Amino acid sequence: MRLLFAALYTGALLAASGVAAQDLAALQDGDMRKLQIHDAPVDVSTTAFEGDDGAETVLQDLKGEVAVVNFWATWCAPCRKEMPTLAKLQQELGDEGVRVVPIATGRNDPMELDSFLQEVGAEALPHWRDPSQALARDMGVLGLPITVILNREGQEVARLQGDADWLSESALAILRAIAAEGAEG
Repeated sequence: MRLLFAALYTGALLAASGVAAQDLAALQDGDMRKLQIHDAPVDVSTTAFEGDDGAETVLQDLKGEVAVVNFWATWCAPCRKEMPTLAKLQQELGDEGVRVVPIATGRNDPMELDSFLQEVGAEALPHWRDPSQALARDMGVLGLPITVILNREGQEVARLQGDADWLSESALAILRAIAAEGAEG
């Protein structure tokens, strides 16, 4: 199975015109079969949310990196299961231009948010918030967790509803292929 992913990953990297949806689809396995890959990149909301230390932040601030934007909440049971894999994903691919961006949406007390992330071993991830759910609404987030993958241009290229193992071979291959696309040019 590893050999198959390596071959598919290499093939995706060699695509001269960038990563096409069908190239990424060929990498889907396990939880990543739920990943909806867009035929063309989609512009994202410009609605502000609370970034580092409460600073007003927009998704466009993430341009230049592949962003794995995860909408979650402290009361969300699937989020508790998923968050440790997102923290480990940041450790695994952070040096390759992939950034994990968890955004707690809705009423999430900052103290509870900190405790939650510490409990699940994800305290190194950003503690960003969307308390009014304005960004989540603009992004069409209708349940939690929802993970949106942004390319280096800050556009949505894929979306996954529900929790997933972000350390799976499939997830890593897909994210590496997206990261390699923007790094080539």
